[in-house]
Amino acid sequence: MYQSMNLSFSSNFTNRSLLLKPRISVKSHKPFNFNPSCVSSDPKSSLSSKLISLLKAIPNWSDGIKERRMQQKRSLYTHEKWVRHRSSLRHLRHVSTSLSSRVILSLIPPVFFFTTVSILIATYNSAVDFDLLPDYFHVLRASPLPYQLTASALALLLVFRTEASYSRFEEGRKAWVKIITGSNDLARQVLAASGDDDLIIRDMVLRYIAAFPVALKCHVIYGSDIVGDLENVVEDDDLCLILESKNRPRCVIQFISQSIQLLKLENAKIDMLESKMLQLQEGIGVCEQLMGIPIPLSYTRLTSRFLVLWHLTLPIILWDDCHWNVVPATFISAASLFCIEEVGVLIEEPFSMLALDELCDMVVSNIDEAVKSEKVIRNRIIAKKRVHEVNHSSNGWHKS
Repeated sequence: MYQSMNLSFSSNFTNRSLLLKPRISVKSHKPFNFNPSCVSSDPKSSLSSKLISLLKAIPNWSDGIKERRMQQKRSLYTHEKWVRHRSSLRHLRHVSTSLSSRVILSLIPPVFFFTTVSILIATYNSAVDFDLLPDYFHVLRASPLPYQLTASALALLLVFRTEASYSRFEEGRKAWVKIITGSNDLARQVLAASGDDDLIIRDMVLRYIAAFPVALKCHVIYGSDIVGDLENVVEDDDLCLILESKNRPRCVIQFISQSIQLLKLENAKIDMLESKMLQLQEGIGVCEQLMGIPIPLSYTRLTSRFLVLWHLTLPIILWDDCHWNVVPATFISAASLFCIEEVGVLIEEPFSMLALDELCDMVVSNIDEAVKSEKVIRNRIIAKKRVHEVNHSSNGWHKS
């Protein structure tokens, strides 16, 4: 059973039909939620609730699309994808796919709002200019000097915000590079150190090593299916214990550590393998810090408030110079600046932007391949050594 280990997700190592125990369905009474709009007979309150729900429809729609796109699996780049990435037609391709971009779709609510505000202000000022309103109404205009003084501050604020988000993305990427290389290196050393007497324990250790990146991926990405990802990697009873744990990656680390202690190895080799696990522990710590500690919220709020105030007053500032052109000017400004801010927010949480599924599959396939090729490579090296000993005498002279 353990002579040839197959860790691929598509393999049927064991029967998984007994993985989940049947649950007893208990009908729970839903708590009574008091809804004033249902009780009150005031038509104004019902009208206001309908208006609020209508105003929330577009943001909820764009947020739903964005969150669904966040859960899509990313793929690692190949040579063909790099050629397509630097193609001269990339600009045309990027423009043609704008309507399906989650960044652009998430910009619909703020850009639509500020463009509508600019239309209202332009309509009001035009009505005042054509004497369609009483004399005590005045044109909304202001000097552009405050914008000229604060434009550089807004630019620096957006640049620093995006740079801080990218540094978090880079930190998450480096953490996962160490996790993948650490898992592969630990599996290699387990294969090299263990003998034929430890095949069962060795294969268990390799399974747990392959399960660690998967458990950590499901720990940091919302909505991951850990049961589906691990059911063909670890045994049913081990999977149940991992699912019951509050911190599943650390539970897998404990499985690896306890299994290594059962290997028939010298204390020095066991200590060496245990030291390699520090890299995996550090990866858990970095990922949990990136998930639990965002960029200071005061910085994010300041950027958002600055952008909102800027675009609310932009039509007033530009009215004397642009008149009705303030509408396209506000649209272009809002689409550009809010797009930069949206990209910074998206990459602030880096794990949904990384191809973690393919990285985890790569670890599983690497371990599976190493197990299959271990005996072949060892036998070939031993055969070459014997041929060399036969062709050469003990005194160094070649045997004819």
